[in-house]
Amino acid sequence: MTEMTVNEENKWRLVTPGSNGWASSVQPGASNKYLMISADCHANEPANLWAERIDEKYRDRLPKVWIDDKGVQWRKMEASEQADRLVLSRLTGEDFLRSKSGADPLDRLKDHALDGIDGEVIFPNKGMGMWYTFDPIFAAAQCEVYNTWAWETFGQYVDRLSPAAALSTGDIEGVLGEIDRCLKLGFRHFTLPCKPMFGPPKTGHINYNDVAFDPMWARFQEANVPITFHVSTGKDPRTTRGLGGAVVNYVVHSLSPTAEPLITLCASGVIERFPHLKFGSVEAGIGWLPWALDAMDEAYLKHHFWVRPKLKRMPSDYFRSNGFASFGEDRTGLALMETFNLQDNCIWANDYPHHEGTWPHSAQAIERHMGGLSESSRRKVLGENSARIFGFSEMSARYKAQSGPEHHD
Repeated sequence: MTEMTVNEENKWRLVTPGSNGWASSVQPGASNKYLMISADCHANEPANLWAERIDEKYRDRLPKVWIDDKGVQWRKMEASEQADRLVLSRLTGEDFLRSKSGADPLDRLKDHALDGIDGEVIFPNKGMGMWYTFDPIFAAAQCEVYNTWAWETFGQYVDRLSPAAALSTGDIEGVLGEIDRCLKLGFRHFTLPCKPMFGPPKTGHINYNDVAFDPMWARFQEANVPITFHVSTGKDPRTTRGLGGAVVNYVVHSLSPTAEPLITLCASGVIERFPHLKFGSVEAGIGWLPWALDAMDEAYLKHHFWVRPKLKRMPSDYFRSNGFASFGEDRTGLALMETFNLQDNCIWANDYPHHEGTWPHSAQAIERHMGGLSESSRRKVLGENSARIFGFSEMSARYKAQSGPEHHD
C-alpha cells in the first residue's frame, strides 16, 4: 500500500464531493471517524491448500489448471461441462496490488488501516470453487480443509478479522458435525451455498424449504450465529457464452440467484419456526430488496389459494426482522433504503481485495454515494449493523466509548 500507484484507469476512484455537514468522517485516521466494518472481504488462500490437506481419495477431483501446447491456460472444475480458457490480464498499479493482497493477516490489518476499516468479515476466495461439484460429500471435505486453515490463519485476530465457516449443506448428515466443530473453534458466523445441491434448479433436489434442514436452523439459532449466502454459489454463473456473456453472467447468473435462499426462508415458515435465526445475502447489493419484498407479499396475498404454509406475518416482515444484505456501491439501493425502512437490514462492504470493490479508496466511494442518508442510517450501514449481526460487540462498545454519546443519538 505504501508503494501503491494509482494508474490512469483507476483515477476515477479518487473523485469525491466530500462530506460537508456529516457528523463524522470516513477518512482514515480521522479523530471522529465512523465505525466501519466491511461485511464482505475475501481470503487469499495458498494455491496448494486443498492439494496438500485434503484426503488423498479426493485429490484427483480437485480443480485443475494447465497450459496447452499453444501457451493457453485452462481451468476445469468437476461440475463444469467443459474447461474454461483463462484470459490473463497484465495488471499494473493498484490493480496488480489487489491481485497480490490479503494473504497475511498482519498485512490485511495494515491495508484496512489505510482504508479506514475497523473490522472485516472474511469469505473464501479460491475456495468459492469448493461447491462446484454435484457431490456434496466432496464439497464438505473441501469446506473442512478451508475452515481449519481459516481459523489457523485468522482465529487469533477474530476481534477484527472474522472468517465465515463454509458449509456443504447438501451433506445433511455431516453438516451438523461441522457446525459443532467450527463453533468449538470459535467461528461466529457461517456461509452456505445459495442452493444445497449444486447446479441448475431441479424439482427433485432438496432445498432450504425442506423440514430436513430444521436441525441445522436450530443449531444456528441455539448458538446465536448468523448465516450468509454469497453470490456465485449453488450454481455455475459462467452460463452464457459469447457476446455479452460477462454482463449476463454477472447480473443474471451470479447476483440474482442470491435472492432465492432469502425468499425461501421468509416464505416457507422457516423464520416462524426459528424466530431468532439471522440470515443474509452477501455481495448481491440492496437495490433489489424493495422489489423482492413487495413481490413476496403480493404473491402471498394474490395467490392465497396456492400458498402454504399460512404465515402469521407477511413474508417481508420476516426479512425486516431477521434478514440483511451487503452492498458496496449501490446508488439505487441507497436511494430507496430509508423509504422502504431497510436501514437496519443493509450492511456496507469494501470487498477487499477484489477489483469490483472499493479498497483502497472506500472513503471517496462512500462520500460519493451516502450523502443523501440520514446520520443515523449512515452510522448503521457503515458499521453498527455489522457489529450487531456478526458479533463485533467489543469493537462497537470501544468505539462508542471513544466517540462519545453525541455521535449515537
